[in-house]
Amino acid sequence: METTLPDLLGYRDLADAGLTRRQLERLIKAEEYERIAPGQFLRTGATDDTTAAWMAIAAKRPQATLCLLTALSIHDLTDEIPTRSNIAIPRGTKPLSIWSAPITWHHFDTATFDIDRTEYALPAGRAIGLYSAERTIIDLFRLSHEWGSDLAVDALKRWLRARGNSPSRLLTMAKRFPKAKPALQNALEILL
Repeated sequence: METTLPDLLGYRDLADAGLTRRQLERLIKAEEYERIAPGQFLRTGATDDTTAAWMAIAAKRPQATLCLLTALSIHDLTDEIPTRSNIAIPRGTKPLSIWSAPITWHHFDTATFDIDRTEYALPAGRAIGLYSAERTIIDLFRLSHEWGSDLAVDALKRWLRARGNSPSRLLTMAKRFPKAKPALQNALEILL
């Protein structure tokens, strides 16, 4: 029976999986599943801890979006390896407790939250939000007081070297983020 169970289970999924809470507790005790977040359980060894955390977050917080250094790393715009996952949620949304991997939650303005938000594929047909490379660069310039301008400028340099990237599109998007636009425009003028 256990081989047909999904890798990720929540309490709400138990009936569809043909399980009771008591049966799930037995699977956990047998170390076939592990708790990764409140009400979220993952088949032991199904994936790495970070991906497990992202799967739990995507299941409980559908608007959660990989951002900043995490997104930069996915877009191959940095050599830094994130030690924590940076995840944005709309202001007013409560973060989720995750036990499988370290998470840093960021609360972004609801008016601009969905700008250039795409999806990043996860195992089992799931997905979590991911900001585009352009949006990530803008966010780094916007939050340079927290992240430092070096990270933003280095990411911008790498982005400019890639084929097909449009500085004018980047500046057009930056108009929606007034705190980022002056510093980004200045950096582009220096680099171009």
